[in-house]
Amino acid sequence: MYSFDWDSIFGRTSTPAKAKVSEAGSNEGVSAVVWSLGWTSLLTDISSEMVSSILPIYLVLHLRMSPLAFGTVDGIYQGFAAVLRFLSGFAGDYLGRHKTVAILGYGLSAFCRIGLLAAGNAWGAIAAIVALDRTGKGIRTAPRDALISAASPPGQLARAFGVHRSLDAAGAMLGPLCAFLILAWMPSRFDLIFVISFCIAVVGVGVIGLFVRESSDEKAPFEARVSLRDAVGLWRHGQFRLLVIAAALLSVATVSDAFIFLSLQQQGEFSAGIFPLLFVGVSLTNFVLAAPAGRLADRLGRLRVYVAGHALLAPLYGILLVSHANTSLVVVALVLLGGYYAATDGVLSALAASRLPTRLRGSGLAILATGTNVSRLVSSLLFGVLWSSLGRAASVGVFALGLMIALLVAVSALRSSALRTETHGV
Repeated sequence: MYSFDWDSIFGRTSTPAKAKVSEAGSNEGVSAVVWSLGWTSLLTDISSEMVSSILPIYLVLHLRMSPLAFGTVDGIYQGFAAVLRFLSGFAGDYLGRHKTVAILGYGLSAFCRIGLLAAGNAWGAIAAIVALDRTGKGIRTAPRDALISAASPPGQLARAFGVHRSLDAAGAMLGPLCAFLILAWMPSRFDLIFVISFCIAVVGVGVIGLFVRESSDEKAPFEARVSLRDAVGLWRHGQFRLLVIAAALLSVATVSDAFIFLSLQQQGEFSAGIFPLLFVGVSLTNFVLAAPAGRLADRLGRLRVYVAGHALLAPLYGILLVSHANTSLVVVALVLLGGYYAATDGVLSALAASRLPTRLRGSGLAILATGTNVSRLVSSLLFGVLWSSLGRAASVGVFALGLMIALLVAVSALRSSALRTETHGV
């Protein structure tokens, strides 16, 4: 009878203990560059989530924006970041200045906070400013991740990304709480939220500008710079192509947070005012688990942890299938969703970075992020259509079946590639 070689499937091979120590490096600490980028992301996420958590209330209830206009703004907010990811990643590789490109993205998003205040109730101007804000996010993500990978030893990539994502999640948790406290203290003072958000974002830009340095090997001479053909040519590399396809397939089978929260609200029949706490609960779990998940991935194999993170969605979907969810089940669902993000987001970036040429890491990470983001957009559209035609429970059932198929296909595809030779993050 055929037996599965789980170590080869999940990218773990036997390595003498002595080799493991040398591979991980003697330095147990995380680079100061990673910490500085983490604090930048924490501050930026506090700023952005302060705005995004109150944007629907501000636009629909305060400015009396029509549902059609709000839908246009929301669509831009959700999908516009993917447009410039590849170009910004390539620009960082071409110029050898990922920090400069990242600062441009962070700075653009920061000034959009004041732009929202200046736009008043002109929804066209608001839509344009939101598009610029998402452009800033699209510009900064790939260069930032390239800086993290350049500053981290190969054997500690997942740990470094885990620390960064943990601080990022802390910002996503604190932002809505800050907005809630401001509005509870001074109702309808949305202008104050925009001003405070802008100030916090400026501090975040200052952190990356003052405390993050680019590695000397990134500043290549002009004649050695990468070309657009080099960046696009990454798709010809079998390992990377299979990783992008597998990640995209798994993303299609992932129900979006908004639909998960909406389902839990219907099952638990709690007030819509509790919605912000659902986001906080997921971010809190991600904050607690992201760094440990990164360390575990470096020790046990990144692919193993990445697949295990998607497996956490199975019991989550099971909770969504019950007719009534009490408080305990809702809490378990939030922990599972937060655990999924902790075990997949940074780990996937580390998994890709370890397989990309140093000079093309920004471009490769941008391709990966674009693929997963587009897949998540397709997932949201598909789930919305299924919910409208089949109902909530049937839609979750379809996605649960799709998740199992996606896991089998992804594991089989990655097992057939050279990723199976990964040894503790290398």
